[in-house]
Amino acid sequence: MAKKRSAPVGVRRENRVESSTRRVNSSSGRRNIVFFFVISSIIAIVAYRFRKSSPSQYQESYVYEQGLVTTHANYQHVLTENSKVSENTSQRHYNYPVLGYITPWNSRGYELAKRFNSKFTHISPVWYDLKSQQSSLVLEGRHNADRGWISALRTTGEALILPRVVLEASPAVLLGKEKQRNKAINLIVTECKEMGYDGIVLESWSRWAAYGILHDPNMRNLALRFVKQLGDALHSIGSEKISGQKLQLVYVIGPPSSEKLQEHDFGPKDLETLSEAVDGFSLMTYDFSNPHNPGPNAPLKWIQIVLQLLLGNSGSRAQSLAPKILLGINFYGNDFSLSRDAGGGGAIIGRDYLALLEKHRPELQWDKNSGEHFFIYNDDKDIRHAVFYPSLKSISLRLEEARSWGCGISIWEIGQVRYNLQRHDDVISKVVG
Repeated sequence: MAKKRSAPVGVRRENRVESSTRRVNSSSGRRNIVFFFVISSIIAIVAYRFRKSSPSQYQESYVYEQGLVTTHANYQHVLTENSKVSENTSQRHYNYPVLGYITPWNSRGYELAKRFNSKFTHISPVWYDLKSQQSSLVLEGRHNADRGWISALRTTGEALILPRVVLEASPAVLLGKEKQRNKAINLIVTECKEMGYDGIVLESWSRWAAYGILHDPNMRNLALRFVKQLGDALHSIGSEKISGQKLQLVYVIGPPSSEKLQEHDFGPKDLETLSEAVDGFSLMTYDFSNPHNPGPNAPLKWIQIVLQLLLGNSGSRAQSLAPKILLGINFYGNDFSLSRDAGGGGAIIGRDYLALLEKHRPELQWDKNSGEHFFIYNDDKDIRHAVFYPSLKSISLRLEEARSWGCGISIWEIGQVRYNLQRHDDVISKVVG
């Protein structure tokens, strides 16, 4: 997940960063700036609480009362407020699916998933890879699985557990032979049965695109057939947790790389082809920019274009397929060097962001074109940087966009954020009454 991609859908990112830099220089005297939170997994989850059916209900929450969901920002209040969370850990107010990813390398996500289980419909630990082993296949990753955590998760809420499986196997080995396709599906289904999972999240399209097989109509058809076959196999197995429910398949898809679909893109026809076999599509609407072309993480206008490409403007097709789209929301940011000779920079997580705020005390800016907050700073070598990181305002805009389409959301990933885990819940300051 969160793989870097080439620049899509014509937004001039370098110009935006340069113009944003000029705004910083010209507006350093501003002082009338109001609160906002650093993005944290809990804050974003709490944000679902705020997106109710009417604007008057939004205003009842603490963050709206305090003016925290705003285009204005103050680094001091980010540092002050970032560890405050909601005491409501049981009730979920976002009506569409919410999937949260967890990675072993950011272990805080495991604890957050247990505590805020009921805020999610699906939790996906990043555990498995299906690889080629000479002429055969092997599913690796059970050593990552934590049975004690799974058991605890089952007792704290209703979220389904769907570990992610990445298809690393050569498509020539996996897709070219029916015996190998059946072997791969059997490995995955057997693992679900033995470990008591509720299904899996499958990531393969980006791998197949990298291998260049999606330009071949025959291989593309085999790829789609494999995903359909896997979905059908999972749907034939009953869930151990919920009587009458079948195992589920969520499929990871990247956003189209331009407004005109390319051969390797996952497009609306592919969406329709897999719609019966797949329970949800985890759409990676992030990593819009990269160190070679710095700018925002996920411009709102770009997200709107991507959804329109996949779902169309309106009608029964959009209404039927939209609930299966899980709009990707990043819980990480980027620190880009604006010097061509300085290495470019890259992704940062919550603790990195807070450290930068503490050290540089920057003026936070709102980029209205992308709908994201950012700031500019000079490092110890006097190299200029642009930092884009999610805020309550940027998150709320994306939640509202997803809601307007009738889409779910997928979060990459809940362990990346800054959150001060306290020994006792009652010492954590209340965010929502």
